[in-house]
Amino acid sequence: MAHAPQIRIPATYMRGGTSKGVFFSLQDLPETAQVPGPARDALLLRVIGSPDPYDKQIDGMGGATSSTSKTVILSKSIKADHDVDYLFGQVSIDKPFVDWSGNCGNLSAAVGSFAISNGLVDASRIPHNGVAVVRVWQANIGKTIIAHVPITNGAVQETGDFELDGVTFPAAEVQVEFMDPAAEEEGGGGSMFPTGNLIDELEVPGVGTFKATMINAGIPTIFVNAADIGYTGTELQGAINSDPQALQMFETIRAYGALRMGLISHLEEAAKRQHTPKVAFVARPADYVASSGKAIAAGDVDLLVRALSMGKLHHAMMGTAAVAIGTAAAISGTLVNLAAGGVERNAVRFGHPSGTLRVGAEASLENGEWVVKKAIMSRSARVLMEGFVRVPGDSF
Repeated sequence: MAHAPQIRIPATYMRGGTSKGVFFSLQDLPETAQVPGPARDALLLRVIGSPDPYDKQIDGMGGATSSTSKTVILSKSIKADHDVDYLFGQVSIDKPFVDWSGNCGNLSAAVGSFAISNGLVDASRIPHNGVAVVRVWQANIGKTIIAHVPITNGAVQETGDFELDGVTFPAAEVQVEFMDPAAEEEGGGGSMFPTGNLIDELEVPGVGTFKATMINAGIPTIFVNAADIGYTGTELQGAINSDPQALQMFETIRAYGALRMGLISHLEEAAKRQHTPKVAFVARPADYVASSGKAIAAGDVDLLVRALSMGKLHHAMMGTAAVAIGTAAAISGTLVNLAAGGVERNAVRFGHPSGTLRVGAEASLENGEWVVKKAIMSRSARVLMEGFVRVPGDSF
């Protein structure tokens, strides 16, 4: 019986923020995978090691969590005044699909350095020493990201003393600006508050009716008060991820919230759209001990936030959800703003399971609609491995 040999594809394994994933240059992919479609999805599934009924992704590059089951495809930008086009694929761990419905804010921090190191940014835009400003077109959701990448002696600087809760070792700081984060699609046609309200009464059969802020900024996110669903906001991963009933409750909230936001037409569609929307719960500041053992005092933060990604409580915070948090905190009257004290602000520091994170955003009311020009946060990024990934030649 003949067996197809493995093929090898140039790839880079990178950490960006509190996530990591496999990065590809578009032109390095097999021809059938250079365009969207079943072949591309099948290839990325095989690279990551999905679908895996064991939930381990042993036979692939994935790390069996939503934070480590990620892929990125980059190419020179075809968009005016941009350097690189960035396409993100969230790979399901146990199901055979890749979700292209949203961005990864954490891996956004690694896009600029990959683009520079792989010749996707014009050399004239890269200083010998200083900071390179990389203009990224986020192709999934049609918006601009500006990455400020430190350069030393003409090369990307990856080492440094910037510490990020949720990441073990320090690295070089990369400031990331998410421009017009509430624009759902090219042209900014999406509304920041799809229901038209800062707070809604969300009815979830089998769970209850409670207040929710449903916002589309960074990534569509459903915020609820921790106390309304039986939590304090100080929970770590084990408290949620070891409880099947809790996970089912959050998935039900997510599905009904997605329906209310107009992201899906029927509840059943939520199962095929795992990456968006996100569900998060918020609470007033309180003392707690982070997953690393670090003590977080109530005075260290403006509020507490816990968020779920791909059906599990995230170990830290998704970058795109952080944009949603910063944006909602800047708008008086949202649940996020109220949990943070209900005052006007242009930056917020929130507590998450791994520690704290600061994100800035400035909001204004224009013609009856809330507008945020940009949200800003600092992350870090590092190449973990580069070379080739191998997959069976008949797997896509």
